[in-house]
Amino acid sequence: MRNPKTILTGIALIASALPLSGQEVSVKARVELLRDGHKVKNASNAVIWLTPLGGIAPPPKQQTSIPRLEQRNKSFHPSLVVVPVGGKVEFPNHDPFFHNVFSLYEGKRFDLGLYESGTTRFVQFDRPGVSYIFCNIHAEMSAVVIALTTPYFGISGANGEIAVHNVPPGRYQMQVFHASAQPQDLESYSREIRINDGTESLGELRLHETDVVASHKNKYGLDYDPPNPDSPVYARP
Repeated sequence: MRNPKTILTGIALIASALPLSGQEVSVKARVELLRDGHKVKNASNAVIWLTPLGGIAPPPKQQTSIPRLEQRNKSFHPSLVVVPVGGKVEFPNHDPFFHNVFSLYEGKRFDLGLYESGTTRFVQFDRPGVSYIFCNIHAEMSAVVIALTTPYFGISGANGEIAVHNVPPGRYQMQVFHASAQPQDLESYSREIRINDGTESLGELRLHETDVVASHKNKYGLDYDPPNPDSPVYARP
C-alpha cells in the first residue's frame, strides 16, 4: 500500500502547477502600426495569443458557430478570422462571378476550385497556425484565418488596443500577428511571459508595415494574369 504522505505530496505538487480558479486576470496591450516612420491611424486586426507552458493544457474551446469569410465586391469580409483548431470557416460567394479560394502558405493548405455566385464552401482548420487566404482570379483579394490551440487571445481595434480576458496565472508563450507587419517584428515579440494577479499590461508593440501579402503569387506559384473582363470568371465592367 502506498504511503498516504506520498500521495498527498503528489496531489499538492499537481495542484500547485495548475492555474487557480477565481484568479483569472485581463491583460492589455497596445499596438502601434508604422509605415515609413509615420503612425498608421487604423491599427486594427493585430492578434495576441497566449499559449500555456509547463505541461498545462489550456481548456478546450468548442466552436459554437461557424464564422464566414464572404466574397463580396472582390474582397473578403471580414479580412481576419480566429478559430479554435478543428474549427470550420464558411466561404460564401456573394459576387456575381466566379471565385477560386485557396491557401498554400503555412497553416491549412487547401484549394476550393472555381465556384459560382450564390454557392458556398467550408474548410476545417485542423492544424494550428496562420493561413493566408487568396483568390486565384482576383489578386487584390486576401484574408487571414488563425487557428489556435489556446482560448487566450485578443484582437486590436482601430486604436490598437487589445485585451486578453480570463487568463489564469502561469507561464505562457506570447505570440503576435498582423497581416501587414514585418516578420522580424512579429518574431521579436514572440517570447515567454509570466502572468500573475498583478499583471495588467503586455506592453506597447511597435509594428512596421510591409507589402508581403500584396506581392503574393497565384496558386501555381506564378504571377497573376492581367484582368480579363471578357472572361466569365472575372467581373464584367
